[in-house]
Amino acid sequence: PPFQNAELGKRAPRWIRDNEVTMCMKCKEPFNALTRRRHHCRACGHVVCWKCSDYKAHLEYDGNKLNKVCKDCYHVIIGCTDSEEKKKKGILEIESAEVSGNSVICSFLQYMEKSKPWQKAWCVIPKQEALVLYMYGAPQDVKALATIPLLGYAVDDTPRSADLPHSFKLTQSKSVHSFAADNEELKQKWLKVIHLAVKGETPECENELQVN
Repeated sequence: PPFQNAELGKRAPRWIRDNEVTMCMKCKEPFNALTRRRHHCRACGHVVCWKCSDYKAHLEYDGNKLNKVCKDCYHVIIGCTDSEEKKKKGILEIESAEVSGNSVICSFLQYMEKSKPWQKAWCVIPKQEALVLYMYGAPQDVKALATIPLLGYAVDDTPRSADLPHSFKLTQSKSVHSFAADNEELKQKWLKVIHLAVKGETPECENELQVN
């Protein structure tokens, strides 16, 4: 479970693994060769970039030694609030872990747009927005790469020979989104939900559709 502010620094956090994120969990800057190394906040365990880890605070669980922490934890631990954090999150800023835990369906799918190469994406249809497909780079990312409002899309579930097996397409006028599942069973689970969503309906038995 996420850390309560009162517990920050009092016990060691669970470290989010480097490969669980593709961007800084604070400023959302993508990690690449230029943004240098990934750092861990010693208070909350989040993976952050060097800019967001440039703070130090005394942590109780580590004998009150000074440790590298992220900006948010620094403000909480030294007791000052950052009013900027209160700004409303944009639609893409919903954290993946938050929606995945309360979703109609979520899993990795291969995704292709226009003639770009296939790429792996963590795809989620949240319960509170069961007509929108959210796509993330990785399961712990704090910002979605894209959202697709499914209502009104046509579903084409017969792969062409050039496509990956177990693929399906969503088309609406000029926009075409191609997806591919790892197996036929997973593809059918997604199609079951998507066929309803494009008509503006939500599934009855959500729990059956959790895919880890």
